[in-house]
Amino acid sequence: MTGRPYVLAETNWKAVKATDYEVAVLPWGATEAHNYHLPYSTDVVQCDEIAAAAARIAWDRGAKVIVLPTVPFGVNTGQLDIKLDLNLNPSTQLAVLRDLVAALAHQGIPKLLVLNGHGGNDFKQMVRELLPRFDVFICCMDWYRIVPDGIFAAGGDHANEMETSLMQHLRPDWCLPLSEAGAGREHKFKIQALREGWVWTQRDWTRATDDTGIGDPAQATPAKGRQCLTAVSGRIADFLVDYAAVAVDDFYE
Repeated sequence: MTGRPYVLAETNWKAVKATDYEVAVLPWGATEAHNYHLPYSTDVVQCDEIAAAAARIAWDRGAKVIVLPTVPFGVNTGQLDIKLDLNLNPSTQLAVLRDLVAALAHQGIPKLLVLNGHGGNDFKQMVRELLPRFDVFICCMDWYRIVPDGIFAAGGDHANEMETSLMQHLRPDWCLPLSEAGAGREHKFKIQALREGWVWTQRDWTRATDDTGIGDPAQATPAKGRQCLTAVSGRIADFLVDYAAVAVDDFYE
């Protein structure tokens, strides 16, 4: 029994050689603490599963997409004091991404989607730098920005209700009971402009959190995680179908 044909890690040279792929999807996560109750691989697992779920839908609709292995390390310069939070500097990320894009360009893969699952990663300026240099059209997206309203009641952005619900659905055996989780309290900036977000700096995680989480996970459920996965992967699949269908030189009306 062969693996999924739209997941590179599971398919084989015989299938790859015979397929004219239109879109490669590069999931990019991070390895970092997620409160007390979630695994360090939370961002990687979520990227893996969302990318594969979206690609399955798109593939079944005729889009020739291929999901590349998830990059497990992200920008964690604000979390260096937390044991085994592993950091790639943005300049290192750019070097990695540049090499991968160069390989795709050489092999004739025309389009790439960088699917980001970690708040510390920011690929927009990298796309600006790489687009003029390679014959690969590149888009990037943060999957967590397209979660529909109404699924989750609590806010926060790290090991919160949303991430906890997803992991309860995707990897329940890797999650501790909610009784083991911290409250996810955030210590916000004293300066109002920084609190409101119209001035930005990175957060120092050991000062901004009590338990590395930001957002109360107490209302998380596996059912909410399943609902989130379905909604997000469906929206990404719609994009992948459109992305695969449009020629690189025909993106504008």
